[in-house]
Amino acid sequence: MNVFEQYESEVRSYCRNYPTVFEYAKDDILTDENGRRYIDFFCGAGAVNYGHNNDYIKEKLIRYLQEDKILHSLDMYATAKRSFIEYFEEAILAPRGLDYKLQFVGPTGTNAVEAALKLARKYTGRSGIFALMGAFHGMTMGSLSLTTDADSRTGAGVALHDVTHIPAPYMFPALDTIEYIETILCDDHSGIAKPAAIVIETVQADGGVYPLDIKWLQRLRALCDKYEILLVVDDVQVGCGRTGTFFSFERAGIVPDIVTLSKSIGGYGLPFAMVMLKPQLDVWAPGEHTGTFRGNQLAFVSAKAGLEYMLEHDIEAETLRKGAIVDQYLHREILPLDERLQVRGIGLMWGIDFARIPGASKEMITACFERGLVIERAGRGNDVLKIMPPLIISDDNLQKGLEIVKEALQAVLAAHPAQ
Repeated sequence: MNVFEQYESEVRSYCRNYPTVFEYAKDDILTDENGRRYIDFFCGAGAVNYGHNNDYIKEKLIRYLQEDKILHSLDMYATAKRSFIEYFEEAILAPRGLDYKLQFVGPTGTNAVEAALKLARKYTGRSGIFALMGAFHGMTMGSLSLTTDADSRTGAGVALHDVTHIPAPYMFPALDTIEYIETILCDDHSGIAKPAAIVIETVQADGGVYPLDIKWLQRLRALCDKYEILLVVDDVQVGCGRTGTFFSFERAGIVPDIVTLSKSIGGYGLPFAMVMLKPQLDVWAPGEHTGTFRGNQLAFVSAKAGLEYMLEHDIEAETLRKGAIVDQYLHREILPLDERLQVRGIGLMWGIDFARIPGASKEMITACFERGLVIERAGRGNDVLKIMPPLIISDDNLQKGLEIVKEALQAVLAAHPAQ
């Protein structure tokens, strides 16, 4: 038994899919302690969009550390924080015509979601929240109440209250879910009160890679305006350029009331999370929502550097270009292999749905890993193989990774012939 199995909790998860000990990481390649290299289609669950040990960001971090600049400061003023705020406002928000105040919270996505929920309830005076079925928003109690994965919810050990889950628009094509929500709001016998907020991911990632329709998103924005409900967009995983625009909601031309960011906003895989809120919503009392590690100064440095790198290398356009490569490959090389497969995606997040081939998605994880590719699965029954490489992945490694997926798929399908 190795040291991990002997001393680490049974709660560990990803390591069970990738039975090796990793030691190095660079750009789009992971290397284990035996020197074996793996193409990365996992991207730290979306935390390293700009690649592992990005040279540009690393140089900024090393310089900051060498100069003995402050690392921990709670929410006190510091030069690194000021520099990030100024750059984020000037280079990201202003060009998009967005007016938000920034709240720095504890360093994970669920911290940002928890703060968003508290703020929405405080501002509106309402306790209820609407969320979509298929959603994943985090593993702490408030975020978990939004999340619909049964195993995750069971882990709470207590009842999860004050959230009404609405069918996601892809679940029942004949059901107009916007009309359904409006009916709930207007029917004095629905038994459901008007919520403080509706919380969504514009692309359900862990839900199985479902990009929500642009017109649906626009209608939801209009509905929230009509009934004075806050629209909260969780951009923790699908923000920071993953969909081809920095914010995932840009493609719909909507402006959420609150946005949560984490994962790749840290630039280098460093823990960092923040909430963007419209100025009129900033009704917090000083210290009303705190956290010892809010305002991670080193992450402010890497976050700013990550944004600089993104803009200087036109990462948004590159994501769309590479996404088209994945799209074409999946439709040309993968779908023809078996009529039971489905694919869907946007930008550099794509899913191959194995729901009609039970057990195949888990076998795909193993088959890909054995061939030198790290990839994960998501969705109902974990039946969706999720393709999510770093946005800076080389064309060559992107192609090689896709070819590994195809090779693994051919081997797996041989054991699951169509009836």
